[in-house]
Parts: sequence; structure tokens; C-alpha cells
Amino acid sequence: MTIYFYGADEVPYGCFSNFSAHGFDLDGRWWPTSEHYFQAQKFAGTRHADLIRRAATPLRAAQLGRDRSRPLRRDWDRVKDDVMRRAVAAKFAAHADIRAILLGTGDEEIVEDTDTDHYWGRGRSGVGRNMLGRILMRTRTRLRADQAHTGDKGHGGVRSSADQ
Repeated sequence: MTIYFYGADEVPYGCFSNFSAHGFDLDGRWWPTSEHYFQAQKFAGTRHADLIRRAATPLRAAQLGRDRSRPLRRDWDRVKDDVMRRAVAAKFAAHADIRAILLGTGDEEIVEDTDTDHYWGRGRSGVGRNMLGRILMRTRTRLRADQAHTGDKGHGGVRSSADQ
């Protein structure tokens, strides 16, 4: 059965949302949410990136990151998937509770249930690229492999998944 998610407050899969309040350390900084990290990376190395990192909410971070009065980094289209992958890996490596939820989905398909985003979610047509769902499923596979490799059922992948 396909697992659909969208809002950060949905139980139990709201933790899959980039707006979920599961912070992590990455690139030498603390990020309150994966949305903060993702949006800030559009402007990496600028004061605007730090403003996004310090935004009070993930919604505000998203608004600041979508502000097109500031130029995006030139390679954004090429690196955005990797930026999201790193954020998701770091988030699930940092939090055993949500890591268990992700691993508990077995081999089910995970889909971001939004009709407004055809790239990160399923989109209005229902056949969008679902890149966030695909990244979550790949993260699940890596975490599972790390657990099998280390034999650690509670903390597998904490170090190596965030670095991948």
C-alpha cells in the first residue's frame, strides 16, 4: 500500500515532510528543519543563506528561499537533488524515532501528496516525479543496508548515511 504524506503534523508520517521539526547538524551548522537547509543552499555562502537558516519557521525559510529578487546559485538545477538527499539523510541519521518510522515502511512506495508540486511531489496529475518520496525511499534503503552491515538495530547509519 502506498504511503502518502504532506503536512508535518500528520501522524505518523508527518516526519517525512521537510517542515517537520527535526533539526540536524550539517556542513558545520545547525539546521532547524530540512526545509531550512534546502532553501538556504540556493544561496550558499551568502548572508541570505544564513538569514534563511535562522528563520523562525520552515514556512518563513521557504518564503525567503523562493524570493527571486536574489539570484540562485548558478548550479542549482544540477545540485538540488543532492542537496535534498543530504538534508534527508542527515535528518533521519540524527533522530532514532523518525528513522524507525521510515524503516517501518518496509518496501512501500512513499509519495509526497501535493497537487502543487510536480517535481518534489506527485503533482496535480498524480504522476509527478515525486523526487522527495524517491529520496526518502533511497534513504530507507541505505539505512537498512547500514543496519545490516553494522548489526546495529538502533543506530545503524548514523554516521555513514549523513556523509553519503
